[in-house]
Amino acid sequence: MKKIALGLALGLIASSAMAGALIEPVMDQQVIVQETASSFDHGILVPLIFLAFMGAMFLTW
Repeated sequence: MKKIALGLALGLIASSAMAGALIEPVMDQQVIVQETASSFDHGILVPLIFLAFMGAMFLTW
């Protein structure tokens, strides 16, 4: 019984000694990726090409 109590006491002492320091953990900074604004909206490029193609076809028809 004494060995069990001694083992329990040593286990508690060892586990609290290994718990670590009382300092704040060091956190990595979060990386934020931001897209740059384009001077031309590429979503309008395909419809403009389509309209130019249709206009050219209408003129040659």
